[in-house]
Amino acid sequence: MNLLIVESPAKAKTINKYLGSGFEVLASFGHVRDLVPKEGAVDPEHDFRMKYQVIDKSDRHVQAIVRSVKKADALYLATDPDREGEAISWHLAELLREKDLIKDKPVYRVVFHEITKRAIQEAMAHPRELSMDLVNAQQARRALDYLVGFNLSPLLWRKVKRGLSAGRVQSPALRMIVEREDEILNFKPREYWTLEADLNKSAQDFVARLYRFHGERVEQFSFGDGGSAQAAEAELKAATKGGELTVATVEKKQRKRYPAPPFTTSTLQQEAVRKLGFSASRAMRVAQQLYEGVDIGGGAVGLITYMRTDSVSLAQEAVAEIRQFVRERYGAKDLPDEPRTYQTKAKNAQEAHEAIRPTSVMRTPEELRGHLAADQLKLYDLIWKRAVACQMQHATIDQVAVDFAAGEGNLLRATGSTIADPGFMRVYREDFDDAKPEDSDERMLPAMEEGDRVLLKALRSEQHFTEPPPRYTEASLVRALEEYGIGRPSTYASIISTLQNREYVEMDRRRFRPTDVGTVVGKFLAEHFTTYVDYDFTARLEDELDAVSRGEEEWVPLLKRFWAPFIKQVEDKGDVSRDEVAGARELGTDPKSGKPVSVRMGRYGPFVQIGTRDDEDKPTFASLRAGQRMDSISLDEALELFKLPRDLGETDAGEALSVNIGRFGPYVRYGSKFASLGKEDDPYTITRERALQLVAEKQLADANRLIADFPELGIQVLRGRYGPYITNGKKNAKIPKDREPESLTAEECAKLIEEAPEKGAARRGGARKAATSEAAAPEATKAPAKKAPAKKSAAKKPAAKKPAAKKPAAKKAAAKKPTTKG
Repeated sequence: MNLLIVESPAKAKTINKYLGSGFEVLASFGHVRDLVPKEGAVDPEHDFRMKYQVIDKSDRHVQAIVRSVKKADALYLATDPDREGEAISWHLAELLREKDLIKDKPVYRVVFHEITKRAIQEAMAHPRELSMDLVNAQQARRALDYLVGFNLSPLLWRKVKRGLSAGRVQSPALRMIVEREDEILNFKPREYWTLEADLNKSAQDFVARLYRFHGERVEQFSFGDGGSAQAAEAELKAATKGGELTVATVEKKQRKRYPAPPFTTSTLQQEAVRKLGFSASRAMRVAQQLYEGVDIGGGAVGLITYMRTDSVSLAQEAVAEIRQFVRERYGAKDLPDEPRTYQTKAKNAQEAHEAIRPTSVMRTPEELRGHLAADQLKLYDLIWKRAVACQMQHATIDQVAVDFAAGEGNLLRATGSTIADPGFMRVYREDFDDAKPEDSDERMLPAMEEGDRVLLKALRSEQHFTEPPPRYTEASLVRALEEYGIGRPSTYASIISTLQNREYVEMDRRRFRPTDVGTVVGKFLAEHFTTYVDYDFTARLEDELDAVSRGEEEWVPLLKRFWAPFIKQVEDKGDVSRDEVAGARELGTDPKSGKPVSVRMGRYGPFVQIGTRDDEDKPTFASLRAGQRMDSISLDEALELFKLPRDLGETDAGEALSVNIGRFGPYVRYGSKFASLGKEDDPYTITRERALQLVAEKQLADANRLIADFPELGIQVLRGRYGPYITNGKKNAKIPKDREPESLTAEECAKLIEEAPEKGAARRGGARKAATSEAAAPEATKAPAKKAPAKKSAAKKPAAKKPAAKKPAAKKAAAKKPTTKG
């Protein structure tokens, strides 16, 4: 019996039916080992020795593999065909070697790019050894990510707020988004005017735009103000008093439009975002399902080739099958004489794979409709159409430009286009970000010849302003990352997910906008770690990692060149003060105190500050409200934040009534008790009437909570979150299952309380862990939007005056027990 290991159970199920009874197929369920999640996992002082451990969630899968290896004659490692897959195979082999389980057994590495019977039989017939070049490239990548994350992230915790992270690839991506936002904020619109004519010929309306004026070609800023535009408009009207224009010239030409190449990981993600509304991670998740196999009747079968690839090439057999399909489905006229070939343009393209395509184009989306889930069908349809279209005839577009005379040296031009032969466009058209209506291939004009007269319905000048560059969509961000050579196909989706999970960015109408925290972090890294968020530096590092994967460069010297200047910079930046990092912006002066008002980032998030640390009185603070941003909040909006707590008078019982925001959100206080505001309530605008309504609701809830009261014993029977219980304030006791709470006597309650354990005693063993979690929670909680003590952290001594940060994680490894490299 032979043992074959793949990464996922779905893939194992699909492959199992092709291998027969001589094989057992098991899944590793992804990665099996990773660096220990603590200091010393990578040791720069001993050639970057790396300390691994089995991932907790993978332990039982590893044990299943261990049991099967003991009985197996040979081991076949069939993880994914890329650096990451190679590393998983190596980790498995190392684990088994350490347990002395494979010393006398052959170990084979098999690679396939599609899960079909032919591809798997071909791979099994040509096994190879593990590629240590690929493994070392992945180890170097993981070591770099660890060294950057474990040394930069704590610096962010100290200088900005806890829970933040910096990454080798995510940080340049964040820089892109922050810089684009700066461009938008600093953009100064420029005025320009256009002159257009509404025309009609043969009962068809169309538009012509002023193209030449006084013999000069009209450019975007030829008319920079209303005066010059209106003067030109008056001149044109004087020259066209008859209400008609004459066709001066008609220029016709044909344009060929060629199909887009088959999908790479990047272009698949971009089109799935644009056409299907998927996120990049959703596209990759669904693509993986299609690759690993779906039951389409008669068992699971892989429907597409491997989905992590930079390549746009197709196997000859696939091209032949697509051409045969095109000939049969669409006819010979839609088939080019020769197969189309494509060259990869992406910078730093990874090791050659095939493009993403159907494993058989004969499986049309229509045939699979009843077998695939909705998302699977949508993505398969996209991949299938793109693959078919890439081998079809070009489209032919007829273009026409018609010029109309409007006085000496003046011409208006109308342009149109029609699709003469759709060719590949019968099947598929590529979408583009921020496409405009005028980019369409279909803009029909009526038939016209030189000398024809057309009706002039109106002549008008229109004011316009230039617009700032658009924010990135997921599609345009993926394209930018690819163009700059930042990251790899397998990392684009995770880069985006990390930025969102860390709350560095938020989606605003499907576009990325940096949060206040994201902006502060991005600018801190750009200013103090310029090299490490530099696009060219990041791309060059990817180049070097690629060279390692090809065996052209050693991985340890690469890490040494990176580490020495990097760790020196981390140590040098330990003295940067929190004030330098806070991104403070002066808003104006407080009219009451005459003190400066500023907005800045603090440990609990963005806040407004009145006064400075140099004042005799301590500054006062207030957190920003939801939806407010550091880069746009005004002085008036900032001063509004200091109106809490608001005095709302008294309750009908004469208790003081006020509203405020606390650690757990906004609340009404009546006397010494509290009632939470509803989601729709605003503490800055809530009325006394609404506050009294909330108080009444809270009092009613409290009254309904009481089942029985024995004041002489200090005992109550209450309705709690998890059901009725007995309490004396120090102990809680459960109510016997066979008793109704209302029927309990004082004596019975006293006895149950006496027998009950002290609060927390049952969990005392886990108290330390609970305390740790609880203590950490406030770090992530937004500071109260009032002049609350919690916010006075901003008035403490600057972070720079604290004891120096402890030495970087990696340097402590030397004191730990040596481990074998790998």
